[in-house]
Amino acid sequence: MSTPSVLFVCVKNGGKSQMAAGLMRRAAGGAVEVHSAGTRPGSAVNGLSAEALAEVGVDITGETPKAIDPELLARVDLVVTLGREAVVEVPDGTRLVNWDTDEPSERGVDGIERMRLVRDDIARRVAELADEFARRG
Repeated sequence: MSTPSVLFVCVKNGGKSQMAAGLMRRAAGGAVEVHSAGTRPGSAVNGLSAEALAEVGVDITGETPKAIDPELLARVDLVVTLGREAVVEVPDGTRLVNWDTDEPSERGVDGIERMRLVRDDIARRVAELADEFARRG
């Protein structure tokens, strides 16, 4: 049985997709092959995203934003887009889901409080996905 694989995608690959990848690595260990990328990658990981993850023991400070690798896209089992802006065309047979994640800034919540809410929303979704992968395995 092969290891399931997931690619998390947001626009800049500096915040939400990096958070999801870090949280999935922690939740699934080596049981899931985890990747992240951006449709228009930025230049660095969002500092507040990294800080919010560090609070729960996940370190993404060594990560860098990257573009979607077409070869990777063709071989992953699942592509998860985070938010409303990232749009990915996936090959036939590749499962695509969108997580319309919480956006606290729309409610006037900014800074580290915003990132904690985003982190917690993504963490809940990642836990459900990790459980789904474990049930299939």
